[in-house]
Amino acid sequence: MPARVVNLKNSEDLRDVVHLAVEALSAGQIVAIPTETVYGVAASALNEQAVSRLLKIKHRTPGKPLAFAIKSLDDALDYVPDLSDLGRRLGRRCWPGPVTLVLEDKHPDSVISRLPETVRRATVARGTVGLRVPAHEATLQILRLLAGPIVLTSANISGEEALIDGADVIEHFGDEIDLILDDGRSHYGQASSVVKIIDNRYELLRAGVVGETVLNQMAGFIALVVCTGNTCRSPMGEALFKKHMANHLNCNVSELESLGITVASAGIAAMPGGQPSSQSVEVMSNMGLDITKCRSQPVTEQLIRSADVILTLTGNHRHAIVSRWPDAASRTHTLRTDGQDVTDPIGMPVDIYQACAEQIEQNVEEWIEKLAPQIDSMKKANGDDS
Repeated sequence: MPARVVNLKNSEDLRDVVHLAVEALSAGQIVAIPTETVYGVAASALNEQAVSRLLKIKHRTPGKPLAFAIKSLDDALDYVPDLSDLGRRLGRRCWPGPVTLVLEDKHPDSVISRLPETVRRATVARGTVGLRVPAHEATLQILRLLAGPIVLTSANISGEEALIDGADVIEHFGDEIDLILDDGRSHYGQASSVVKIIDNRYELLRAGVVGETVLNQMAGFIALVVCTGNTCRSPMGEALFKKHMANHLNCNVSELESLGITVASAGIAAMPGGQPSSQSVEVMSNMGLDITKCRSQPVTEQLIRSADVILTLTGNHRHAIVSRWPDAASRTHTLRTDGQDVTDPIGMPVDIYQACAEQIEQNVEEWIEKLAPQIDSMKKANGDDS
């Protein structure tokens, strides 16, 4: 029987299409779905017959595993509960998006251990498993409503070019699968990048939409210091953080970027492009640091999403961030390790700024000690094990 085809562009209500796909997958049917890269063919990972049928449709050779489509980084922790810092970092920055992460499957509490044996053989190879969060709204909604995991593979015969247009999927697979969601041409028209992560090192297995240069940037460690206007406390915090980070790694501040380490600052109510206060500049100069080139920037979703650690100068700053971005709660802390505020010195004499800087520096040193495992892993990942 020919596949049922639903044209997403002509659908009056996307929710109806999503429910149709969820019902089909739950019933053990094979469904072609759009992603931002290429079209995929999906089956319920709880249904052995559906997965076996998918492998036959693909002419999939043994040892070439199917990946899982998941809905979020939090979902990934069900598969890899001991996901490394690097894995969490790339998942947070790349998902939803065109990157498949290949991760170690070694944890006894992984949901994979509860899947049928034939499904495990089809999805786990040499102790690793592939996970992907597609950046396509219809597909994400399907994943959010499904009760169990799904396997997802590109819509093509193994070894052939992946299909990037719904019309081609209909032509090639219209008589072999049950439902096709046609959304025209894929956004990128190119396969996802495949990145293997072992502990805190990674290997680019397949260069797709995301190239190695961008991946290197995404794999870096980012610390963000946040105050109100980003003209005094946080610029001083940024400069002092860089100084002590470099001291810890026995390198120059200028070398941090090459090690994949970035320290930035921002303000909850900052206007873009503001210069640091003259008092902050003077105090930092007396401490051998130059912040004259710093320019204020507001806190943005991209900054919050990218940062590995967010250090706020007051509890209110932390509350403002967590209220708006709850997912950042575990990464957002007050700079003072006792939870108290660093008092705003704005408009005060230079000696007050000096006291403020000394307080910031003391707490920065304590944070460097706390973050040492992540910082040190960046140095080792970049080829320096000294």
